[in-house]
Amino acid sequence: MRIIVTGGGTGGHIYPALAFINHLKTIEPESDVLYVGTERGLESKIVPAAGIYFKTVDIQGFRRSFSFSNFKTLYKFLKSTSDAKKIIKDFEPDVVIGTGGYVAGPVLYAAAKLKIPTLVHEQNSIPGITNKFLSKYVDKVAVAFEAVKPYFPREKTVFTGNPRAQEVASLEATDILETEYELKKDKKTVVIFGGSRGAQTINEAVKAALPKFAEKDYQLVYASGQIYYDEDYAEFAKYKESANIAIRPYISNMLEVLASSDLILCRAGATTIAEITALGLPTIFVPSPNVTADHQTKNAQALVDIGAAKMIRDAELTAEKMLESISEIFSDESLYQAMSEASKKAGVPDASDRLYQLVKEIKNNE
Repeated sequence: MRIIVTGGGTGGHIYPALAFINHLKTIEPESDVLYVGTERGLESKIVPAAGIYFKTVDIQGFRRSFSFSNFKTLYKFLKSTSDAKKIIKDFEPDVVIGTGGYVAGPVLYAAAKLKIPTLVHEQNSIPGITNKFLSKYVDKVAVAFEAVKPYFPREKTVFTGNPRAQEVASLEATDILETEYELKKDKKTVVIFGGSRGAQTINEAVKAALPKFAEKDYQLVYASGQIYYDEDYAEFAKYKESANIAIRPYISNMLEVLASSDLILCRAGATTIAEITALGLPTIFVPSPNVTADHQTKNAQALVDIGAAKMIRDAELTAEKMLESISEIFSDESLYQAMSEASKKAGVPDASDRLYQLVKEIKNNE
């Protein structure tokens, strides 16, 4: 099979795409894949590093409110659509798949106009503006949340889950907490992070809670983000010898750490949720307030509603609320087990298989 994949801007669009590509390669090793992104986006570093053929188009996002920059965006959309048509004609794909981000717009639009089978994947519970636009033109819309279905044409929309889940579901606990973080592998562990760059609200709450964390009968792994690690190094350094606190600017082996931990406190990005539910981990979400249509709150609420998670609003997060929520879950084994089971049920461990079957369907219906 020959496939073009496009999507970028954030890891939430890129990692599901890479997970699907990896799955495709295990089923059809001879498949040819081209990834189309932007030169400035995160995908320009991640995708080539993964050994995937990569090309770029020049595009920027529309502003939701009136702005003269949208005229420039429209020009770039038309130009990048023309460039995408050339890329598509040269590569001759069987299917073109988009995973979101504004780069997917011109690529899938061009493919649809060229009568190439197309599919867009929406990871969040509230659709992005690009995916809503593309849903009018593509053959199928795959979604990771049932709640997002009403935003798309009913006859085109299929629930598949997030491909990242299948990549994570088979992971098992290792000795990483002991070998790399100098903690105990058999002690209850909470992992706290605010994304790759960290989050100021979460960092302030953790910093204030550190004296209490040092006294707890569970242990903490905290990824602060480089900027906060540098700013608060003097404070963090006080706990360098603590037996149950490990602070790092960034956790490069995050999936292995998650698989070896018991509870998570984090933002509510779609890919993070796919990873957490694949592992069946209870979670305390602190949704980012700085995202389109407050979609992280909607993402988190979907798990809160089924008993898999608790949620603290960003504006309401304090050290006291953080500690109280963690202690509530760790101190009640029946609550912990119920949350874990609900998290597992929310996961979609065969998400890549489902997406692959959908891709085959639209290819065969060409």
